[in-house]
Amino acid sequence: MQHSKYLVANDRDAKWGLTVSTVGHDVVDIGEHYPTRGHADGYFFDMDKGRILNEYQILYLIEGEGFFVSAHHTKSVIKSGDIFLLFPNEWHSYGPLKTSAWKSYWIGFKGKNMDDRVLNGFLSPEKPIYHVGYSSEIISLYDNALKAAEEEAAYSQQLMAGIVNHLIGIMYSLERNIILNKDHARVDMINRARYRIRETLESDLSIQKLAEELGVSYSNFRKLFKEYTGLSPALYQQDLRLQRAKELLSTTKISIKEIAYRLNFESPDYFSSKFRAKTGQKPSEFRAANS
Repeated sequence: MQHSKYLVANDRDAKWGLTVSTVGHDVVDIGEHYPTRGHADGYFFDMDKGRILNEYQILYLIEGEGFFVSAHHTKSVIKSGDIFLLFPNEWHSYGPLKTSAWKSYWIGFKGKNMDDRVLNGFLSPEKPIYHVGYSSEIISLYDNALKAAEEEAAYSQQLMAGIVNHLIGIMYSLERNIILNKDHARVDMINRARYRIRETLESDLSIQKLAEELGVSYSNFRKLFKEYTGLSPALYQQDLRLQRAKELLSTTKISIKEIAYRLNFESPDYFSSKFRAKTGQKPSEFRAANS
């Protein structure tokens, strides 16, 4: 059984940054032919031959077991709870094992928003499979996209683009957190480090000293911290100090020079340059506007 909808987008929709072309839901019993009939031209394919699309697709397998293979990825087993991505102009094939049923959702789309994520290395044909597990939130997003496609109300393209962006964000963050949280000791260390940085903003605690406190080398600590938070520990510390500086500037009459030294910046000039780079204002300008 297949429930699908194919959509059109105009030039104005494309300027939004992402447009949706298809959304659907497949339910296939053991031994039933796959892909199911009823797909539009260019979408139906033979699993032995594969196909090439001119769009992205995100498919979520909620029941069953199958395979996925592409030009950049060797043939792999996929299971319920896996999301896999199809990339434009990338040969691929996928489908259920002969001994398995198959229930999946898909949504197809294109646009600069997604192109930029691939260009900047967030998503890649070399890593098309994401192990996210069962998620009622992900299923709800697909159902909402199907509903929006069926209703096809005014500006439904913008609504579905938002759903796709939400779906990508959940997929990306959920798998990363599942991977990181498998190592409880590492997560605990990073959380302790963040707490220590926050409570010592007005001390001279260096990141090197903090790594020593935690019993790990500086290089390894920096790598793990950035992997978990997206920032180096030094930049994380600096950003928190600049946040604290904004608080002091707007709620006290402490001089800018004293704030700079209190928060352990090398000099008032260095503090001012970092503050301006972060906020777009000099400390004096920020104080005048917020006190």
